[in-house]
Amino acid sequence: MIFYQASGRDGACGPNCSEWIVAEGVVEWDTFKRLFAFLQRFGDRKVPVVLNVWGGNLNVATTLGKIIRDHGLDVTAGATIVAECSGATEAACFALKRSGKPLGAAINSSSVWCDVVCLLILAGGVHRTPPPNAKIIIDPTHITNRLAPNVPRERQEGLQAQYGEQFRLYLKQMGVHAEVVDLIDRNSQSGRSTQLLRDDWLRLGIVTDPAL
Repeated sequence: MIFYQASGRDGACGPNCSEWIVAEGVVEWDTFKRLFAFLQRFGDRKVPVVLNVWGGNLNVATTLGKIIRDHGLDVTAGATIVAECSGATEAACFALKRSGKPLGAAINSSSVWCDVVCLLILAGGVHRTPPPNAKIIIDPTHITNRLAPNVPRERQEGLQAQYGEQFRLYLKQMGVHAEVVDLIDRNSQSGRSTQLLRDDWLRLGIVTDPAL
């Protein structure tokens, strides 16, 4: 996952908002270190975070959520379209995003997919406002170990229960209903995915804006 600063027209990231932090990519074991270091440049400024996440480490996702909450930041989701990336190669665009300079951009929220990893980070937001047409999906999760890929089934089940309790406590602290963890556990066992409806978002505390 990479983090970079983007800016656009007034209202680009919400009412009276023209500047945001982009969190983009797969959450890896050391992603929290990059976020913590990146946020130092903002000092006490409250710049919202826009997520474009595609899977990764669930435990690290909760750490990212805690860092976001500790800094008092709002969170939404969407794809950030960087103007200078238009016509550029993928490598050149990636280099731009890693350059450290603010980038002119716009947010595309027409097709937002937020999986469990995304949801756990989203929970850390002081205000949580995913686009109304977003798809929040509770998909099956799997226990892996980057140092020892073949985790025995019995060990997996024990870790699943341990992490489930940790996620339950985390979500409670963030103001999100622990029923989300029940869905994660159930879908991990069945291999199924569940799309949360907009009514569920507010009922479960996933969003903080009752207008959604």
